[in-house]
Amino acid sequence: MVRIAETEQICKVTGADSINRTDRFAIHGTDLGILWDGGDGRVFVLFGDTFGEGWGGDGGGPNSADWRCNVLAFSTTTDLAAGLTLDGVVTRPDGTAAQVIPRDERRDEVTVIPNSGLAVDGLQVVHYMSVRQWGPPGKWTTNYSGLAVSRDGVTWDKPWSARWINRAERDDPFQMCALAREGDHLYLFGTTNGRHGDAYLARTAIPHLLDASSYEYFDGRGWSRDEFAAAPVIPGPVGELSVAYDVHLGQWLAMHLDDPGGAILLRSADRLTGPWSPGQVAVPGHQYPGLYGGYLHPWALDGPDVYYLMSQWGPYNVFLMRSRLEQ
Repeated sequence: MVRIAETEQICKVTGADSINRTDRFAIHGTDLGILWDGGDGRVFVLFGDTFGEGWGGDGGGPNSADWRCNVLAFSTTTDLAAGLTLDGVVTRPDGTAAQVIPRDERRDEVTVIPNSGLAVDGLQVVHYMSVRQWGPPGKWTTNYSGLAVSRDGVTWDKPWSARWINRAERDDPFQMCALAREGDHLYLFGTTNGRHGDAYLARTAIPHLLDASSYEYFDGRGWSRDEFAAAPVIPGPVGELSVAYDVHLGQWLAMHLDDPGGAILLRSADRLTGPWSPGQVAVPGHQYPGLYGGYLHPWALDGPDVYYLMSQWGPYNVFLMRSRLEQ
């Protein structure tokens, strides 16, 4: 089992007072920071709800302060010990950050939030959720989740074929998902909407990744075509899940928020199907109030240190963290 020896904060990544001065991109407040290797020499960094000039603090509110559902930045930083530098963003005509994954033309969609990203054979793939309504802290409902795709990282499509509809009971187990690839399969770790559910596992062959009907779901013994037959592989509460293979440790890592416990946890496993180790506290909430996220950096999985992005609600910005791991 992997153990956490120590954790420290490296830098503030976003905000006017960050190392990137992201106010120059009209990013005054933002969160998440989904990380993946774009396969073109860049790491893609996809943020959630983003606010510009006039932002009043915390999460803000839709339709205020130059709100965008999501914005995409790029990084080529290899020396993460010195911080995470953003080289640029997908821009609007004025040079500030553009929204990349579009909203639907529907009244019951509050925002479009990214959950995970992966480059697959030259295609950029992002799992996102269509949020129907925000509820009490840590709880919300979705209309559906899906995969958005892009060839250039600038223009994104949301194919109808790659969607998991949240039925009337609002209990679909694949609404907030993390992507992983092993061999010729794409894997999808999913939870119900909100931060309190277990995590489940699905997979499909790479050529069929945009066909939701092609996915099969791990039921604890084998693979089923019924997504509601899926068995928990990581016990809840699981929020903002990130999964990656650590070549230094020779194990899969899963980082996620424990919302009721107020901490970001780390787990490890030999196989994606588990068993996964008990969650260890990587970042305690009493040191970093309002923390969430925990997205592993794909270029920091070959040594004793892992780097990841953490959000805090109060400053409503993103921070680079480092944890030293031992076996």
